[in-house]
Amino acid sequence: MDSLKNKINGIERQEIINALKECNWIMARAARKLGITERMIGYKIKKYGIRKEDVNKQ
Repeated sequence: MDSLKNKINGIERQEIINALKECNWIMARAARKLGITERMIGYKIKKYGIRKEDVNKQ
């Protein structure tokens, strides 16, 4: 059974991936779309291990 924190992290990760795809992986645009700073999206990309190569395979 997933904890609430894990579910929230999963949703957040997917929303970041969706925004990056919609913005052609331009972090500044994706951050604006999500209402966060470029620094924060960079931190979250690293936190969740999001890589363009992996996402494009999905």
